[in-house]
Amino acid sequence: MKQPDFNKISFEDALAQLENIVRELEAGKIKLDDAVEAYETATALKKFCEDKLKSAQLKIEKINLMPDGQVSSEPFAQAEE
Repeated sequence: MKQPDFNKISFEDALAQLENIVRELEAGKIKLDDAVEAYETATALKKFCEDKLKSAQLKIEKINLMPDGQVSSEPFAQAEE
């Protein structure tokens, strides 16, 4: 299984590839050597997706409407892990 080009892949495509790999691994129909390679690809895809999500999360801001009609923004509170 070839490593995806992370400069050209979207989050959605990476997630779909990751889901496909997981299904194949769970089915147990992959030869051992191919399973190891698929696992390594899945690990890279997982990291790529996590990094994309963190990046997007950092860009999200909470928009507040003040009583006087002014608009302000602040970083969106990150969920506790």
